[in-house]
Amino acid sequence: MSRINEETVREIRERNDIVEVISSYMPLRRSGANYQGLCPFHQEKSPSFNVNAPRQIFHCFGCGVGGNVFNFVMRMEGLTFPEAVKRLGEKAGITVEETPVTPADRQRRDQRERLYRINEAACAFYHRLLLEDAAGAAGRRYLRQRGYEAEIVRSFRLGFAPDQWEALVGHLASQGFAKEELRTAGLVREGSGGRGDRDLFHNRLLFPILDPEGRVVAFGGRVLDDGTPKYLNSPETPVYHKGRTLYGLYQGRDAIRHARAVLVVEGYFDLLALHRAGIANAVAACGTALTADHARLLKRYAEQAILVFDADKAGRQATFRAMDALLPEGMAVSAVGLAAGEDPDSFLTGQGTAAFQVRLAAARPALEVFLDEQLQIHGDRVEGRARAAEEVLTRIRRLPSDLERNLYLKQIAARTGLDEALLQGKGRGGAAPLPEQRTPVQARRVEPEAETRPQTFLLRLMLANDRARGQVREEGTAVLFSSPEHREVADYLLAAEDAEGRLPEVLLDDLHDDKVQALLSGLLLAEDQAEWAADPERIFADCRKAVAAVGQRQRLRELQELVGAAEQSGDFEAVGRYQLELVQIKKKL
Repeated sequence: MSRINEETVREIRERNDIVEVISSYMPLRRSGANYQGLCPFHQEKSPSFNVNAPRQIFHCFGCGVGGNVFNFVMRMEGLTFPEAVKRLGEKAGITVEETPVTPADRQRRDQRERLYRINEAACAFYHRLLLEDAAGAAGRRYLRQRGYEAEIVRSFRLGFAPDQWEALVGHLASQGFAKEELRTAGLVREGSGGRGDRDLFHNRLLFPILDPEGRVVAFGGRVLDDGTPKYLNSPETPVYHKGRTLYGLYQGRDAIRHARAVLVVEGYFDLLALHRAGIANAVAACGTALTADHARLLKRYAEQAILVFDADKAGRQATFRAMDALLPEGMAVSAVGLAAGEDPDSFLTGQGTAAFQVRLAAARPALEVFLDEQLQIHGDRVEGRARAAEEVLTRIRRLPSDLERNLYLKQIAARTGLDEALLQGKGRGGAAPLPEQRTPVQARRVEPEAETRPQTFLLRLMLANDRARGQVREEGTAVLFSSPEHREVADYLLAAEDAEGRLPEVLLDDLHDDKVQALLSGLLLAEDQAEWAADPERIFADCRKAVAAVGQRQRLRELQELVGAAEQSGDFEAVGRYQLELVQIKKKL
């Protein structure tokens, strides 16, 4: 892959003052050594968002996000790191050059650019037909009947494919595009029986699908009569992947980011109806199930997903599939209940925005809705309640928050009458793991704050005391830090020292992981570094002892899970071995 020269990244960061950049998005006021403002990434009334000019970092002590100027722009604009570097490079007047690419890389890049141009030309052609041409009269009439006026049509660049087989082929050929390129773009199909290439779409209302940068990558087409299929979508191409693209994200991303919540709907008209009602923080899944890539994309903009799918069996299934994709990303997922036969478009048309807002306010956590469904499916007998609990436990294991898992386990116990202690064991994946669950050795454990606190103290000591960094280097970060994020920060600080063993004023370069950036930015903006590290020797010794105990307690939990798994499989020799180690660790603790 091509990459951006590190010197260029550093120059762009130095030429973009973080206070100036962030001030272009939100108001800041000076508060002591820092600047403060209301965090743009979560709702708050008192400012907890801090920006430090000397260190060129930001950190919110309310929601925990933090980083450098690149991280801020990435979060605000939903960009990747290279995209943020290029955006800030343009602002600073610096040309971003990537390392030389191979001829194959250059060919792929040129092909992608060509496909973007083809899609843009097709979009302009279809949009003009809908707005101005006699061939688009049926499309205009259909939209008026459904209550969509010019504003929505223009903002979403809706189009119309005429009832002809070669309208687009001829138009794009006249602009110099080759038929092979049009096939690659998924806009035409090769003719059969000696006929020429034919347009993919004809006699359909068209919905251009845009990527997060606003480039047209595909189309969805709806028939205006009883023809089939009702909806026809572009095939996958080098620039369009259904599992990574969400309809309406480009038009709604600012509203989503501001609300920190996104409504997820099924259809194109569902999304347009929401925008017409003034609800812009919404996306549609382009006729495909929500994927893990979709979830990661939405996580850039929002903390909460509200699922508003059709009120039928297929809609419920889509709701739970979307829930499965979103929960592992740590998003709060809720579901809106509509009456049978309703969808967001029909509901808004029939009952209005105020009634829809009432439904949004009554949205329930999707896992609760899933539990209701499973209890209804499996019945009220003991076996049925146990099976329903198993189905829900499968989802609970995907939650990254220990607290959230425990709350749901309590709710399952109350609803099913099953023993909470048994559910706790299963919810952690211990006594009876299901097939799709990862084993305790494979699973990456999320350590609670109480266990990482000593490691956080140790990192603060490393920032405040040069000698402490020497002690950490001597004993090894792998010994002193069990948390991967804390260990990465420790390694980074040791590598950042100059020849005299001192740290530079500006840190965070070369750290691109969000959690690691947030951890270090929070440490750097702590105000009491010098006073806190008044007795570094004692603090280091206490932290080392606490970290050792954390490791022993973690191994204790692993052994308890291994004992349960060994008992389940009948390996009693392993049970004895694990129990012996359990006794030894308990003595040490």
